[in-house]
Amino acid sequence: MTVIPAQAKGGVLQCVPFARQVSGVDIRGNAWTWWSQAAGRYARGNAPKAGSVMSFQKTGKMPYGHVAMVSKVVSDREVLLTHANWSTRGGIERNVRAVDVSAAGDWSQVRVWFAAVGGLGTSSYPVNGFIYADGAPQAELPATQIAQKSDKILMASLDLDLSDLKATGVAN
Repeated sequence: MTVIPAQAKGGVLQCVPFARQVSGVDIRGNAWTWWSQAAGRYARGNAPKAGSVMSFQKTGKMPYGHVAMVSKVVSDREVLLTHANWSTRGGIERNVRAVDVSAAGDWSQVRVWFAAVGGLGTSSYPVNGFIYADGAPQAELPATQIAQKSDKILMASLDLDLSDLKATGVAN
């Protein structure tokens, strides 16, 4: 069985439901609220771990904030992120670079890979820190798989119906 994320009914896939699905961190609401909502519910910190959620602060360019799952820690200043709605509206990006550019090396400011430039974007973004699912990092994500029409598919719970999959050509 293949699990595929799908577009939310009547809209574009946002970072919040996607991050919740892939990380297991069950928080709702705008991304900028995740950090405060996680207090007392999940362990939080400034060290990236695979499976944790990087919580971005809201800014003028990002009024709703952003959340992304850390898929791999590459070094003390570089991680790979899996997230939605960053480079392209509603798009999903897997294993893209994010680099700590903070002066203190504390992950309070990052630059993230951006499709339009094919590398790290020119802007840097303030980060609250990392939210750890169940207090422990998750295992590495499996390689991306494309579902075939003949595969049994388990849809993510995002208020979907069959017409959403028909529109993408996944279902007949």
